[in-house]
Formats: sequence, C-alpha cells, structure tokens
Amino acid sequence: MTKKRLLINTILTAALLCGSVTLAQEPAQNINKGAHPHMAEAQRLVVGAYHEIEIAQRANKYDMHGHAGKAEGLLTQVNEELKLAAEDADAASKQR
Repeated sequence: MTKKRLLINTILTAALLCGSVTLAQEPAQNINKGAHPHMAEAQRLVVGAYHEIEIAQRANKYDMHGHAGKAEGLLTQVNEELKLAAEDADAASKQR
C-alpha cells in the first residue's frame, strides 16, 4: 500500500511539474515606455530573467527538478501583473 501511494504521489508531482513548464509562456514587453518608464523597465528585466533561466536550463540539460520551470511561470505572472498595473494607472489618469 505504501509503495502504491508513493508511486501515485510521484506521478502526480511529475505531472504538475511538467504542466507548469508547458504552461509558462514567454513574457512580453508590452508596457508603453513613454507613459510608464519604470514599469516598462521592470518588465524588461523580467523578460531578461526569463531568458536567463532558459539558458540555464539548456546548460543543465533541463535537470533542475521543475524549479526553473516554476520560476518561469512566476515570472510570467509578474509580467502580467506589471501590465495590469500600468493599465490601471492609465485608467486612473483618465478619470482625473
């Protein structure tokens, strides 16, 4: 019974890690530099970090136990939040 649980947990963990790797999309640089220079710079750094992780994965033959893929996913989320923050700032400035 214990071996069966361990096998099931291992399979589920592997599926989750593979899913996080495949779901992570490359972050885009889509914040207007003129309107939000600091947010655009933050986004540029996020994109750069994402690319560095890709390089590290290749250098390590993707043997990072899913952590690099998870980091890519988190960077994608950060990128989306930066874009939303810029959009909210745009909307707020239109209301003034």
